[in-house]
Amino acid sequence: MSEFLREMLISHDSNETRVALLEDRQLVELYIERPKRSVVGNVYVGKVKDVLPGMQAAFVDIGLEKNAFLYVDEVISPEGVEDLPRRDIQTLLHPGQQIMVQVLKDPMGTKGARVTTEITLPGRFLVLMPFSEFVGVSRKIEEAERDRLHTTISQHVPAGLGVIVRTVAVGVSERDLLSDLDFLLRLWKRVNHQSREGVAPEVIYTELDLALRLVRDVFSDDFKRMIIDDKGTYEKVLSFLKKTSPHLARRVQPYRDKLPLFDVYQLQASIDAALRRVVHLSSGGHITIDKTEALTAIDVNTGKFVGRKNLEETIFKTNMEAADEVVRQLRLRDIGGIIVIDFIDMEESGHRAELLAQLNSALERDRTKTRVSEISRLGLVEMTRKNVTDGLYGVLTEPCPCCTGEGRTLSSATRRITVERRMREILRQGKSAAYLFGVHEETYELLMVPGHNLVATLRAETGKQVAITPDSDCAPTEVRVLIEGKGGAVKQRG
Repeated sequence: MSEFLREMLISHDSNETRVALLEDRQLVELYIERPKRSVVGNVYVGKVKDVLPGMQAAFVDIGLEKNAFLYVDEVISPEGVEDLPRRDIQTLLHPGQQIMVQVLKDPMGTKGARVTTEITLPGRFLVLMPFSEFVGVSRKIEEAERDRLHTTISQHVPAGLGVIVRTVAVGVSERDLLSDLDFLLRLWKRVNHQSREGVAPEVIYTELDLALRLVRDVFSDDFKRMIIDDKGTYEKVLSFLKKTSPHLARRVQPYRDKLPLFDVYQLQASIDAALRRVVHLSSGGHITIDKTEALTAIDVNTGKFVGRKNLEETIFKTNMEAADEVVRQLRLRDIGGIIVIDFIDMEESGHRAELLAQLNSALERDRTKTRVSEISRLGLVEMTRKNVTDGLYGVLTEPCPCCTGEGRTLSSATRRITVERRMREILRQGKSAAYLFGVHEETYELLMVPGHNLVATLRAETGKQVAITPDSDCAPTEVRVLIEGKGGAVKQRG
């Protein structure tokens, strides 16, 4: 059993489904699904659109807005090709070819989905791998139980197929394991048949919705309870567990109170904090998270925490607390790719070893695959984390219309000067005698400051009638000509 009190909360309404994972009442993971669902796990009959020898990859049309991306390492080799010293994408695929692929990673930004031809079909206890003959058991399971599970499954897997036994299979009876296997074999038979009969692009297998997917993949004996606030979702989850894990069905509880479920657990503050750059630590220190295209940089600072003893001890305690919080934020925000953590430098090698052990211990609770380097002399830890979603940032935010995601906007002086320059350009090129300009409301206030009579200045410079008015539809540096005409056609207000 887990050392933490683990709970799963599922909240569903017409707009979205939210699933929260809690450890000791603290939010550690949050999943959100809206009408535009994730396509990860879906299987498609696709058509190869282009083969790129220079990148050793191909673009595949699977019916989404952007073509999917397929690396050569994700392509199953035909018989004999795997024996060649080098696998070239052009020997495996050609434009117009129809192939079966599965989505590994959702489309993100300008990138299409990542796909593979190595199909995997997950069940409650097992994962079927139709193009592998490997039978494996989760390394998180103790040796004696691993041997039992491996023996049981190996005896019943048809030749040419592979199976991975999941961690939740611990203690599961042979009957339940074989029932799961039978379900997956029947599912594969149907998917394989549809792949031969289908015409690209076509989806031939759709992954479960968010609630059932997390119940299948995450909910286990480690959880004390699951609480669901929607009747339909509750009945669906209960039916699923009664078929797959009857003993866990008793831990599912309906929520019927009027106060929203997430409000009862006071989760909104944690969700809001997960969108901020700075995360405060209880000791008074803080961590700063900056995400770029190449990597995510996390900086640890002591902040207001000065400690009661020496500086080394203060730094050590801040780093140890930060290690736990960094992992929680990685899980909560679902940050992936290259991650560099700048811990505060410590003199004692023993402290550095304890910090790395603390970080790795916290990462053991993360289901996502990670790799961690040693702490450098500068206190840096490099790690990688494999995520498959845009994370909370991608779901809950969009680029700022003013700064287009840069995080900074033009200064007040720059905006004022830019707008004045554009007005002068319009007046210089225009042939009309009078102009009414519309500008952003805040920019209007900058232009109309006492002692800076822009309207009179423009009139004197050009000999034309000029008026300026606030326009809520304008961007901060945009100038719109609302009226142009003969002299006297416009008048400055105020």
